[in-house]
Amino acid sequence: MSRPPTAAQRRLVEAADPVTGRLRGTPAQLAALVRHGLAFRHPRPPHDHFLTPAGHRIREAEPEAGPSGPPATTGGFAARVGGEETAPADGPARLREVRGAWQGMLELRRMTNPDGATDRPCGWERSHLVRAAALALEAAGHRPAGADPGDGGYRVRETPQPEAVAVYEPDGEALRACAATLERAGWQAGEYTEPRTRARYLLASPRRV
Repeated sequence: MSRPPTAAQRRLVEAADPVTGRLRGTPAQLAALVRHGLAFRHPRPPHDHFLTPAGHRIREAEPEAGPSGPPATTGGFAARVGGEETAPADGPARLREVRGAWQGMLELRRMTNPDGATDRPCGWERSHLVRAAALALEAAGHRPAGADPGDGGYRVRETPQPEAVAVYEPDGEALRACAATLERAGWQAGEYTEPRTRARYLLASPRRV
């Protein structure tokens, strides 16, 4: 992108679907985003426009969370990664929101994976590993951990590895259930033990084939 987006272009980017990156606007507005490298026109009908990685970076530009805490979010939908200080209320509305986000993710896979496959993660998920894994877990009904470190429930965290997240869950059976969910969602998950704390956790990464 040769110059920063205009205020109008930024509004379009910020209004994109928080999960799929689908854009709404006039043909001229969308064409301008494409020229600036912030959007692409999908080759298959209905030829909708979606954010590129550069567009996602502009949309999500915000202060990062500390290294030990979950990612911060400002507006829009965000899957529960576990351990948030403030979290959306449980209930039918949240359930509908999570299910809708997961269906949107499957559609994004269909549209952006080269072969249209929905059984493995797409590029957006590979660049948002924690959020993608958390969405798969929450959509499958797993319980995220609360703010109290002693609470049960899953916690999804970054790792030093470039394409892997760690999933913590103090209950062994629940941890294995998380692994099964991630594998069904197109991830590879193995169970490990931290040498210092002896805590069991999953190391999960998106499957490529």
